[in-house]
Amino acid sequence: MSAELETSEGLDESEKKSSEAPERETHTRVSDLSELLKEGTKEAHDQAENTQFVKDFLKGNIKKDLFKLATTALYFTYSALEEEMDRNKDHPAFAPLYFPMELHRKEALTKDMEYFFGENWEEQAQCSAAAQKYVDRIHYVGQHEPELLVAHAYTRYMGDLSGGQVLKKVAQRALKLPSTGEGTQFYLFENVDNAQQFKQLYRARMNALDLNPKTKERIVEEANKAFEYNMQIFSELDQAGSMLAKETLEDGLPVHDGKGDLRKCPYYTAKQDKGALEGSICPFRTAVAVLRMPSLQLILAASVALAAGLLACYYL
Repeated sequence: MSAELETSEGLDESEKKSSEAPERETHTRVSDLSELLKEGTKEAHDQAENTQFVKDFLKGNIKKDLFKLATTALYFTYSALEEEMDRNKDHPAFAPLYFPMELHRKEALTKDMEYFFGENWEEQAQCSAAAQKYVDRIHYVGQHEPELLVAHAYTRYMGDLSGGQVLKKVAQRALKLPSTGEGTQFYLFENVDNAQQFKQLYRARMNALDLNPKTKERIVEEANKAFEYNMQIFSELDQAGSMLAKETLEDGLPVHDGKGDLRKCPYYTAKQDKGALEGSICPFRTAVAVLRMPSLQLILAASVALAAGLLACYYL
């Protein structure tokens, strides 16, 4: 027999009602959307935190080029999310969670993109394949199932308010970014004085939404999808990080891999005609490959010796 049953026996009616009150409160808490989301996404949340990209980031092991790609993915994600939030700001299943002044990140991300890419950043920024899937899902939800926007807003903004400040400090230290905030505006919520209090307000608004159990269940499912989309982006960034690492020689000199844009080659001459470069390979890369061949090394050595001999004869 459980301890609960033992302690409830022998009580009069008023005492029983009093003892049952905490049970009703517990049941209410369990059915609150914020609690359902917290419990229902715990596994996905843990998986996201243990992706290689996130673990490397927290250790400060991140290159600026990779951080720029991550910022770009965030820009496209939040642009889509906030566009759909604006569209549905009066929808009863979302209106109470509409906090554009406090939460919206697109403007901050625009500043970060300008910092990393320059004034013509819009011409350079491209939405990656994984980010595009996330963006497409957000637009679909906003246009066909607005009540599910709660899942995407919860997943992104609550996470930003919780761990964003830690990531900001890591990025500033690892990438030697200015302490004044350039490049990390995304993590700065200027209109949120107290993150903990704001999160409590946000959760209270979520719990007050007039949603049936089935809709709450679908929101939890959608939140798990949101975590999956984020993990796909992390995986994509891991692959990009591996590619960036391969473009570095053992002595730390970055070289072009012989494919794609020749301008990645450190020996690329900016004055060269752009049209003549297309389809070319990096000359330095080719030279290194040739010089690593033993037979050609021997020929080169003999050629050098011959040239030295001819020069010696000339000067004698």
